[in-house]
Amino acid sequence: MTKIDFSMVRSIGGVFFFTALVGTLALSCKQVQTTKNQEDADAKVSNVKFGLDLEHYQVIENEFRWGDSFSDLMAKHDFSHAEIHQIVSNTKDSIDYSRDFKVGNPFSIFISNDSLQRPEYFVYHPPKATSYTLIKLQDSVYGEKIPRKITYVERESSGIIESSLDQTILDAEIPYGLSNSLESIYAWTIDFFHLHKGDRFKVMYVEEILDDSISIGIKEVKAALFEHRGRPLYAFRHTADPRFGPEYFDEEGNNLRRQFLTAPVARSRITSRYNLKRRIALYNYQVRPHKGTDFAAPLGSPIMSTANGTVERVGYTSANGKYVKIRHNSIYSTQYLHMDRIDVKKGQFVKQGQTIGTVGMTGYTSGPHVCYRFWKKGVQVDPFKEDLPSIDPMEETERLAYVEKITSAKSQLDLIHFQSIESHTDDTELVQKSDINKTHDSSQSSP
Repeated sequence: MTKIDFSMVRSIGGVFFFTALVGTLALSCKQVQTTKNQEDADAKVSNVKFGLDLEHYQVIENEFRWGDSFSDLMAKHDFSHAEIHQIVSNTKDSIDYSRDFKVGNPFSIFISNDSLQRPEYFVYHPPKATSYTLIKLQDSVYGEKIPRKITYVERESSGIIESSLDQTILDAEIPYGLSNSLESIYAWTIDFFHLHKGDRFKVMYVEEILDDSISIGIKEVKAALFEHRGRPLYAFRHTADPRFGPEYFDEEGNNLRRQFLTAPVARSRITSRYNLKRRIALYNYQVRPHKGTDFAAPLGSPIMSTANGTVERVGYTSANGKYVKIRHNSIYSTQYLHMDRIDVKKGQFVKQGQTIGTVGMTGYTSGPHVCYRFWKKGVQVDPFKEDLPSIDPMEETERLAYVEKITSAKSQLDLIHFQSIESHTDDTELVQKSDINKTHDSSQSSP
């Protein structure tokens, strides 16, 4: 019978235990070293600015002031005229020195830590620009515009109308562009200057974030629901016709866009309507028909074509001032009077919402405005009393595919809760736009 030497087993076990202990310690040390290496790497990254290692430079931060020029800034750092000329000559193909640098925007000068302590790099970095300008000042001189990191964050917001949407957005630090986006989406269905207290909305949108910290605006609104006077109005982003790009449709596939915008100037007000029996005190109250609609707006405000069409006429008369006339089809034409600047030419095709010029005071006018005239079959009519056509509907097969496509987005939109308010009166009319009262941060993605 074989005898077992337990002392040997204990000895072997001790070796196993020691080996395991050494292995564990080695693994632990390796993990500690890996963690330290990662921390060092993170520290290294955090010590880099505009791709330059801050350990090698002193950095001077400043901003362009009135009268500053790149040449003057370099001269203050003891660059000779010949050196400045060489820098500008070597980089003029990628940098426009007369236009690229704006007053109030920041720049950084990186000065070497060696004994010479000479500026080696100049970096111009406007706060919300999607790129920065880097100029190598020494040795192999070059200049380039380098894209900055942009990420996209999907967000959900909701609000109930109480006061100014614009001010609420500013107070809540929500991207201001969301206000303009909602107004643009519902331009044909909601009068944002006559909202009612108690109107409410939900919206899903994508925000652009620069360098993981700076909001630079709204990339797109994916879906929205606006309840106006108790009537729910859905809007989903969808491309039905590649010629027009992404547009917004309701839950049944109807285009929210109409054939004509209700106004040629955003955020304007009507000061005089179409009136064939108008009497004017200046002319002893004689009848002076007004065959247009006057929209008052600040001088220089963009004037938009209210529908797709071709520029039929561009001209000037003593009464109308500078004007543009656009033919939209065989039935409808529009005209825009008293313009300050004209941005289109005869025969040019323009899209709905495209800027064709700016508000002015040319011709017979007492203040800055655009007189908007509307023709139907060659006769001037009041567009606000016309039953204007809508956009052609989708084909049935396309409509069914669209309805299926938006199912998920509609469910997500319906799950967003409205933030309650203490009280509201439904028939209280507001002059300004709605408020956004809360924002939910959703997942990050790159659409």
